[in-house]
Amino acid sequence: MSSEMINAGAAGTWKLGDVTVNRVGFGAMRLTGSAAFDLGTPRDRECSIRVLRDAIELGVNHLDTAAFYFSSLRSANELINSALAPYPDDLVIATKVGPGRDPSGAWLPWATPEQLRGQVEENLRQLGRDHLDVVNLRVNGPDSIAEHFGVLADLCEAGLIRHLGVSNVSPGQFAEARGIAPVVCVQNRYGLDSRRPHSDALLQTCGELGIAFVPFFAIAAEGRERGAVSPDSSEVIAVAQAHGVTPAQVRLAWTLHQGPHVLAIPGTGDPDHLVENVAAGALRLTPDELNRIDALCDPLRDPLRPDAE
Repeated sequence: MSSEMINAGAAGTWKLGDVTVNRVGFGAMRLTGSAAFDLGTPRDRECSIRVLRDAIELGVNHLDTAAFYFSSLRSANELINSALAPYPDDLVIATKVGPGRDPSGAWLPWATPEQLRGQVEENLRQLGRDHLDVVNLRVNGPDSIAEHFGVLADLCEAGLIRHLGVSNVSPGQFAEARGIAPVVCVQNRYGLDSRRPHSDALLQTCGELGIAFVPFFAIAAEGRERGAVSPDSSEVIAVAQAHGVTPAQVRLAWTLHQGPHVLAIPGTGDPDHLVENVAAGALRLTPDELNRIDALCDPLRDPLRPDAE
């Protein structure tokens, strides 16, 4: 399939609150370096800007970013601002708060509720906007998120945020957030090699409620920020060969087949990989192929449970 025929709308659309996005989006984490959070190897700036502009040309209208996505000389938010401002009217930029890093790149303690407004304002400054489309509260651990989420709900009332989401949450934390303010999306780790009982439950609950489920590390799996590190199974490779695509594209397509409310946010700093990722939205797996791939999935122990490793 030529790049002229590839479009992020091929997988369909979903609504984040009152805005409609194509189900294949783009994650900005890998724009800044050869490896996520790598302070020693900044990615070529013009290449990163090209990737962002190409994404828009390919129909991507949902970007995922964060102020803490930076490496030596590169900031994902600054790149987005430089490449795309003034922003297209239909572009939805989602960001995250909770984690933070100092200028040297060292991780800071998780934000207190009082620090969240500062993190929101930092994203606004870097992106050059007067409001944020979606802010996800990135959760750290099993404790109550009521106070943190309540602060973000207040910032919605103040007009700094349009919609709220949650990330890395348990079903209980998700329910807690929904009791405070509307939630338009859940970002949890989910993929062929990283299914966990609580995320399976959340995926189903989100579908029942009409809320977007947005997996991260759908391709990287256990490699997380490092990228994919484990070899693909023979079944995934066989399905990829049958369709003339890559195993990474099969992984993305499998994720999108988990429900019409599932959104993909694959990240890359490589223009060719961008085209492959967007093209995966048009890949239609057969019921037999889905069954064969599902048979590979052995849900892992839930890391949020006390007895988890």
